[in-house]
Amino acid sequence: MKYDVIIVGGGIVGLATAYQLLQKNKSLKIIVLEKEASLAAHQTGNNSGVIHSGLYYKPGSLKATNCIHGYNLLINFCTEHHVPFELCGKIVVATEPDQVPLLNNLHQRGQQNGLNNLKLLKAEELKEYEPHVHGVAGMFVPQTGIVDYLVVASKLGELIQQHGGEIKLGEKVLEVYSEASHINVVSAKKSYQGKLMINCAGLYSDKVARMTSSVNLKIIPFRGEYFKLVKDKEYLVKNLIYPVPDPNFPFLGVHFTRMARGGVEAGPNAVLAFRREGYKKTDIHLGELAESLAWPGFQKVAFKYWKTGIGEMYRSFSKAAFTKALQKLIPEIQINDLTDGGAGVRAQACDRQGGLVDDFVILEERQVINVCNAPSPAATSSLSIGETISNRAISKLAE
Repeated sequence: MKYDVIIVGGGIVGLATAYQLLQKNKSLKIIVLEKEASLAAHQTGNNSGVIHSGLYYKPGSLKATNCIHGYNLLINFCTEHHVPFELCGKIVVATEPDQVPLLNNLHQRGQQNGLNNLKLLKAEELKEYEPHVHGVAGMFVPQTGIVDYLVVASKLGELIQQHGGEIKLGEKVLEVYSEASHINVVSAKKSYQGKLMINCAGLYSDKVARMTSSVNLKIIPFRGEYFKLVKDKEYLVKNLIYPVPDPNFPFLGVHFTRMARGGVEAGPNAVLAFRREGYKKTDIHLGELAESLAWPGFQKVAFKYWKTGIGEMYRSFSKAAFTKALQKLIPEIQINDLTDGGAGVRAQACDRQGGLVDDFVILEERQVINVCNAPSPAATSSLSIGETISNRAISKLAE
């Protein structure tokens, strides 16, 4: 089975990459290999459906440039292909006076990233946007929106096949090896030959990368658990409500999100998952857990953030503690207003030095492009990441 490009991973980044390649050159022979029985079964299908504005990311970083460009590409894509979305805006809330300087820094960063019409809010102005919220100050971000990324991924898959690309489900990659003129990708079912492999394997991207490359990163899986507001309390949240994030930690804190498919989610926390696809507390893979715990970088992260980690773990097992965290934003929320809402697992790259890598990481070898870190806002950024990777891929194919 000979191809120009073999893409490993049928999440939104892999699909967007295949789509963008075919937009640039419809004669390319492309295949997407996905190990699950459906597309977008992991990070894409279990996220909160937010269209991120690009507010949080370091100016000039891959996250900042790809999120803002990807935002525009995503809006245009959804409009053109009749995928429902809504730009409802969000507020970021400082619940304590010592968070106000961080909020002001966030406002400056948003402006540096090219976001217009950001509006700093006084305490009384918060109520105009979210009548039930509590805070000492805030900021309105009009660019933020909501969409169902499963619908986006499904549309991408449909368009890839319409343009001559192939998608194979149930094709778990077991081995990858290079030869002089091509690369071989061996799945449980078949062997595929390609001029180039693009690794978009998400939670297993480091493992696929190590089949051909030396990679000094480890994917550490962090589970984010959600509650949903019961139906008769959904009125407490009009749109999206976020806290001011901890600048030292690559997670945004528990927040409220009105969902494109209906309902209001509250969360997520961020706890170490005991397997890479560990969506439940009881999901344990001893080998994968041992790998995470043995990684020197994770040991340094755990030592540095042990207090935060214990707090997150406590909230994972205590609904009362989770409720208390949410009450900082909406004091009216009570424990009985929350019902279980599922979980997602974030593929977070951790370097050997103890850094939770805060930017997208795309590594290149002669016949391989490895996407080794693409957590949030990768869904928003996917069409831009796909464009970036497709440009690199076309350059490689021309070599």
